[in-house]
Amino acid sequence: MSETETRKRTRSGGGAARRAARGSAQVETARFIERNIPNFELLNEEALQMIEAGAETVLEEIGVNFVNNPAALERWREAGAEIEGERVRIPRGLARQLCGHAPSTITQHARNPARSVEIGGRSLVLAPVYGPPFVQDAEKGRRYGTIEDFRNFVKLGQMSRWLHHSGGTLCEPTDVAVNKRHLDMLHAHMTLSDKPFMGSVTEPGRARDSVEMCEILFGKEFVRDNTVMTSLININSPLTFDDTMMGALEVYAAANQACIVSPFIVGGAMAPVSVAGTLTQVLAEGMAGIAYAQLVRKGAPVIFGAFVTSIDMNSGAPTFGTPEASQITYGVGQLARRLGLPYRSAGGFCGSKLPDAQAGYESANSLNMGLQAGVNFMLHACGWLEGGLVASYEKFVMDADQLGALHKFAQGITVDESTQALDAIREVGPGGHYLGCAHTQENFKTAFWRSELFDYKPFETWSEEGARDTMQLASARVKALLASYEQPAIDADVEAALSEYVARKKAAVPDAFL
Repeated sequence: MSETETRKRTRSGGGAARRAARGSAQVETARFIERNIPNFELLNEEALQMIEAGAETVLEEIGVNFVNNPAALERWREAGAEIEGERVRIPRGLARQLCGHAPSTITQHARNPARSVEIGGRSLVLAPVYGPPFVQDAEKGRRYGTIEDFRNFVKLGQMSRWLHHSGGTLCEPTDVAVNKRHLDMLHAHMTLSDKPFMGSVTEPGRARDSVEMCEILFGKEFVRDNTVMTSLININSPLTFDDTMMGALEVYAAANQACIVSPFIVGGAMAPVSVAGTLTQVLAEGMAGIAYAQLVRKGAPVIFGAFVTSIDMNSGAPTFGTPEASQITYGVGQLARRLGLPYRSAGGFCGSKLPDAQAGYESANSLNMGLQAGVNFMLHACGWLEGGLVASYEKFVMDADQLGALHKFAQGITVDESTQALDAIREVGPGGHYLGCAHTQENFKTAFWRSELFDYKPFETWSEEGARDTMQLASARVKALLASYEQPAIDADVEAALSEYVARKKAAVPDAFL
């Protein structure tokens, strides 16, 4: 199948994908969250101005390193920065000015248009865990991830009602060569799910492969004019931008695809131990990276990211769900909004080795904090375990279930004649109950959010049914979801073209496992 034939077939801008979506097995997926609640504003105006001034000082006096990237240094030189070796010192106000060219809201298109998402403003898009080398389930325990595990997680994401996004590297498929696994991962996202997905960033050539595969799926013209991928570009904190991440950013920015520019912060190791110091560094790094994307292509879509944790000063291990991480997440949200940029942070973070009480507490703290901090794109919203080293099947469905509570809380409180229920209060009167009144009968099906996983039965019934804990319930749900999974319909010619592309690219080079 020639490139010309593929281009002709898909040039309608996703028309084939839309036709396939109409005939696909319907899995109910909630629309991305639109908050009807206020953001939590932790910092006052004086503090915000002090942090912003400090970030400008960092960029102007200390600078940032763009390593092994002469083209980046030349772009900065032409923009007016001072270059000394690989150090870039950015004049006061220049980075913020460049950030102003980036759009405040991004539409990421899915191959099923009904599942496209808006990233920015009052929205919150939820995406699963990203990057673990290990996977875990109740039957096989902790082990290295495989491509079968990866495909299973894509399927679970497709079946998850409250998850809006298919994500990226759900786990590392270690049974596939490092230089080829991105092709299999992208193929899985594109064919096993019809939700939006992320591109590869582990090498610039793999970013180009991601764009080319999207051109097959959506059509070249559609990809040229629209955002169909987000990609995670981590900054090597403190203050270092490596050539691998920046090379991928350059590919995506030039192709009009969105990049999450995200400092990788472990407080006390990669940033100061103080919250204010970390906020200052995060703002400086984020502005420098986002500004560079605008030097590559003015108006390139970007998301201001912040991955934040602290360090246990006794063991050196990262800690999650802590008050300090929450304070930083709230603060960066305010700073991102003042820049007019979409914001990525938070997730179902935990340091626990099992989906246990520690995992539940830490993840709940992180998820709820993200909702109230004004996060627009939440990576790691489900499946994260052991500080991000493990993608857990059971934790995936536990978290995905709890994301429904975020949807409900974000709706806010509707106060009108119906919800005030004065007629019901009159009907019941003193000493009665509301179980049979007209208002309850009209509204009971939608009045309360209800977990699809937790056990609400009386003790006796629960005991008779095996006294299963949440881990056991989650394991059963994983099996049920995978057993009922149906691949969303996709145009047969497009699917064949994607498979041919993957096979051709994999055959062109020998396997490399480093």
